[in-house]
Amino acid sequence: MTEGTTSAAAEGADTLTRLEQEGEIAADYLEGLLDIADLDGDIDMDVEADRAAVSIISDSGGRDLQKLVGRDGEVLEALQELTRLAVHRETGDRSRLMLDIAGYRAKKRAELSELGAKAAAEVRNTGESVKLKPMTPFERKVVHDAVKAAGLRSESEGEEPQRFVVVLPA
Repeated sequence: MTEGTTSAAAEGADTLTRLEQEGEIAADYLEGLLDIADLDGDIDMDVEADRAAVSIISDSGGRDLQKLVGRDGEVLEALQELTRLAVHRETGDRSRLMLDIAGYRAKKRAELSELGAKAAAEVRNTGESVKLKPMTPFERKVVHDAVKAAGLRSESEGEEPQRFVVVLPA
């Protein structure tokens, strides 16, 4: 191994360790939250796409956990930000942690990937750009990835909270 390869491997291991630490801090914070709210849920931690990913899952169908998702994921978004702040407080570093509750984000990701693929197909068929409805940053990222996978490109336009994706012809 060359020195550059060795340091790159060490840097990757350091990044993984840091993300695992973020997940541990987030899990502790969320377990405390679940205890306070008297809700049952198991915490699952992973590292996905250079981010700590934490999920709260339930064996009992997750009806109680839906309270933590809220309408259109609003409570989930707020809890994600609070969890990121808890991680920041402990580490001093900004966190890009992703939180999922009762599979809401995973389901939303699948729906948005399908939306991006359909929009790309429409653009390919008509040759006209397609503007989608306003979305959160997470939602826009998933759509951008789906459009890119379909071989087209997209841009975000507008100002928050009315920012939206435009799928462009090739």
